Amino acid sequence: MRQVSEHVAVITGAGNGIGRAIAVRLAREGAQVVVNDLRLEAADRVAAAINADGGKAVAAPGDVSSPEDVAGVFEHCRDAFGECSLLVNNAGFVHQSLFEDLTIDEWDRMIAVHLRGTFLCARQAIITMLERREGVIINIASQLGQIGGVELCHYSAAKAGIIGLTKSLAREVGKRGVRVNAVAPGPINTNLVRDLSEQWRSAKAAELPLGHFGEPEDVADTVAFLASPKARIYLGQTLGPNSGDVML
Repeated sequence: MRQVSEHVAVITGAGNGIGRAIAVRLAREGAQVVVNDLRLEAADRVAAAINADGGKAVAAPGDVSSPEDVAGVFEHCRDAFGECSLLVNNAGFVHQSLFEDLTIDEWDRMIAVHLRGTFLCARQAIITMLERREGVIINIASQLGQIGGVELCHYSAAKAGIIGLTKSLAREVGKRGVRVNAVAPGPINTNLVRDLSEQWRSAKAAELPLGHFGEPEDVADTVAFLASPKARIYLGQTLGPNSGDVML
């Protein structure tokens, strides 16, 4: 089982926020990192910062809901570092809408980026992982996939789907050397959460047993653990850095 320093990691949606923190953390532990983001400039900025800090990273822009773009990201990975041994499916976005106002296009885009994107990236990575009988896939879900969220039916449904996909895939491939787990963060201080209404953020903070949101680095710590041999018996699990919002 590889140490984090031995991994070739693809992190989707790594241009800022949680994805950026994960990419930086894994690179500081020695992993070779492919920074994916929909926006080339964001991916370039993160990869450049990692390289300036002594790490090894390349930018690989692309839309994770596009099979062609996803294939391009993994081709970029092979060209730069070799086959992906660690995949972190993090790409996503947040959008608020009452259910009765939610459009079909808004629903479809949410499912496409979160759930279809996780499927497409895992499908690209899994073949060579199974051939080598080793690999790690970590899917970033949300505690809203466990408890639901007001004005976030489409987001919660997408994240619940990721949790279900994680469990099912883990059962299929665990005995063949690939560990699949999920991380379901609670509210984290990122631009995505800051884009939600002040009313929602204030009410949510008041509900949390810890009384405050987490930071992107808290999620990165959890991912780094799951990527390491210390998590060798974790399979199909959903870990929750969530300030006590969900207790399982």
